[in-house]
Amino acid sequence: MPPPRRHERPPGFHYDAGFVGPKDYEAILAWLRRIHPIWEQRFSTRRPSPAGQPQRGLLRPVYWLGNWQFACLDYYRPPEGILDRCVQAEPFPAVLAKLVRRIEDLVHRRLPPAALPEGWHLNTCLVNLYGDRIEDGKRTDVARVGEHKDFEPGPVASVSVGERALFQFVSSRKPGSRDAVVLQQWLDDGSLCVFAGNYWKRKVFHRVQRVDRRAGATFPFPVEGFVTRRVNFTFRFVPDEHVVQFRDLSPEAREDVRDYVAELAKHSPFFADALAGEVRAGS
Repeated sequence: MPPPRRHERPPGFHYDAGFVGPKDYEAILAWLRRIHPIWEQRFSTRRPSPAGQPQRGLLRPVYWLGNWQFACLDYYRPPEGILDRCVQAEPFPAVLAKLVRRIEDLVHRRLPPAALPEGWHLNTCLVNLYGDRIEDGKRTDVARVGEHKDFEPGPVASVSVGERALFQFVSSRKPGSRDAVVLQQWLDDGSLCVFAGNYWKRKVFHRVQRVDRRAGATFPFPVEGFVTRRVNFTFRFVPDEHVVQFRDLSPEAREDVRDYVAELAKHSPFFADALAGEVRAGS
């Protein structure tokens, strides 16, 4: 697929370098100081991994809002991958809920109705940490994400804080393929990036190629073995009927994620209540 010429860029991509104002930025930082991201394993620790795929930890600690897509349950991939994928999680804090309303208003003003699936609203958010992993005293830069697509329907919105990141759309999944780049954009501190439509969501892949160190930004998360220099909030849409409470997961899925929910419950009243709800439902 040849890259489009700049003046022929398909509609559906929007970038705003100064989206987050100073007060909202400070509120985001205050909220980030209260969360406890967790490390996840890619597959269940209670059931065998898929054939030919050894167990491994995720490269970075994560946090989710709205609904949590635990890696061991696999991620949301409609039409087949919809059951036991999205577990109800903490609601957006006030500052993010405010930004989401602005993003949704922007999307409705700029995109045709056909670009929005029925019921579209931004109800899930991956809070992704980018930085260095520390193992046995060795520091490894893992501030990147390989070529992939987001399968949640409708527009995706990304808000960044911290060091800037080089975000690329590519027409090939060949790792490091420079010729495959059809668009690249530095995502600045406090910026918003939105992409939507058939071209940006289905025809091309996207990736985070690297994250700078120039500003010296760091985030003091209480996560052992990781130093964060960028945080990205990726907002997406999961149809509400596909989001379930922890207690309503299948027994196997509930067992897979119980330890994660228990870890989150140490610091989150929401997940503490989710654990208690499982007990109440079983009594």
